[in-house]
Amino acid sequence: MSDAGYQVEMRNICKRFGGVQALDHACLQVRRGEIHALMGENGAGKSTLMKILVGSLSKDEGEILIDGKPVNIRNPRDGMNLGISIIYQELMLVNDLTVAENIFIDNLNSDGKVIKWKKLRQRAQHYLDETGFSNIRATDEVGDLSVAYQQVVEICKALSRNASVLILDEPTSVLSNNEVVQLFRLLKKLREDGVAIIYISHRLEEVMELCDRVTIMRDGHYIDTVETSSITKKKLVNMMVGRELQEQYPPRNAKIGDVNFSVENICVAGKVKNVSFEVHKGEVLGINGLVGAGRTETIRAIFGEDKKDRGKIFLDGKEIRIRSPRDSIREGIGLLPEDRKTQGVLLELSIRNNITLGCLKQFRKAMGYLSKKEEVKFVNEKVEQLSIKIGSMEDDTSSLSGGNQQKVAIAKLLASNCKVLILDEPTRGVDVGAKREIYKIINDFAEKEYSIVMISSEMPEIMGMCDRVIVMRGGEITGELRKEDLTENNLIALSMGVN
Repeated sequence: MSDAGYQVEMRNICKRFGGVQALDHACLQVRRGEIHALMGENGAGKSTLMKILVGSLSKDEGEILIDGKPVNIRNPRDGMNLGISIIYQELMLVNDLTVAENIFIDNLNSDGKVIKWKKLRQRAQHYLDETGFSNIRATDEVGDLSVAYQQVVEICKALSRNASVLILDEPTSVLSNNEVVQLFRLLKKLREDGVAIIYISHRLEEVMELCDRVTIMRDGHYIDTVETSSITKKKLVNMMVGRELQEQYPPRNAKIGDVNFSVENICVAGKVKNVSFEVHKGEVLGINGLVGAGRTETIRAIFGEDKKDRGKIFLDGKEIRIRSPRDSIREGIGLLPEDRKTQGVLLELSIRNNITLGCLKQFRKAMGYLSKKEEVKFVNEKVEQLSIKIGSMEDDTSSLSGGNQQKVAIAKLLASNCKVLILDEPTRGVDVGAKREIYKIINDFAEKEYSIVMISSEMPEIMGMCDRVIVMRGGEITGELRKEDLTENNLIALSMGVN
């Protein structure tokens, strides 16, 4: 190891993509046996820096040291051989294979001959037992496991490769509170075993609870590394955004009007039971509950994405029939899906094509031709309206930060002239600065008398943004809270069925 005792050292790393300087002399120092947070707004360069460390990208300049020795990481195999493993948000597992087969997927026959299945399963079970998850069996199919348990399989896969450096990218984004506790217990055990853990997260509470130190990046630059015990959340946010962040939830001056949208007794077999609610013009109605409460299933049934067994939907006092998303959009109801990368935007399409995908008819001229001039003007208006940070509207949407991808998804939604907006986890995976921008967008539309339904798992967000909240548990509504009654205790009690 180096004199400073660093397991990982990245010095003055630079990386350009065309004319964009993604990393500008970025640095990172991680000790053996510590959990080290890497934080910054979307677009700060965190993912690029980690891709260079694991070998998925090459650096333009700079130096990497592992265990005090300079190394040249040319590809992921080099990174793996140096004991570096990364677990992405989108887990790299094969659902139809067993746990054992996934753990040793690149080393099934270590001696180059026939696969010794019994020995393979025993070795896999050893890693599961060592991590404290002996209730997961090596013979289980990965597709039958919860997301939290799938993450454990990924960690065991990394340990089977003798990983001494483990990188986790937003590992708790889809986990329940209990699953987060289990994951933290495992990570603390790995820390005691001497593993250097790099933890990427936008959740300040998690970082303050779990991590020993935090490195802050901004616009591709290294800003500082601090002990979590010596810094406040507010100071951490200010370092990330480079300015004093005003109150997280901006004030809203919307005037709440008449009921504009309502549903009665929505049912989906085994998932949703007799859900009814109403939304007023200018109102933000929150839907809260634990993972598995039936929130997303309810919204998908209302929007026509999934078939409902029964129930009625009303717009401006008149019953409407919705059998598909096309029906919803035609009626002026829009949905921002929970998973923007697979449902909200098409990452490999241009920003322009994404925004106008659902409204190309309005640019059609005689003989069926599209007016590119009018389309470009329309896209420019949406980019300006939502403050989307882009280079060119012809760039792939994948080139944008998570926050700006979410704004493109919102622009696509608004392009369909919807007056009822259903937003499913609108700030998931988005940094604190971009969150506030999205909150302001929501407020702006409330002030324009849009009716807004907002699903969120984050209680501070629900309390800060919503005028009224319904809480779900087991596919049913357990209660309703008005603004003055919105407290964490009340939300937790209703979500857990406690009177």
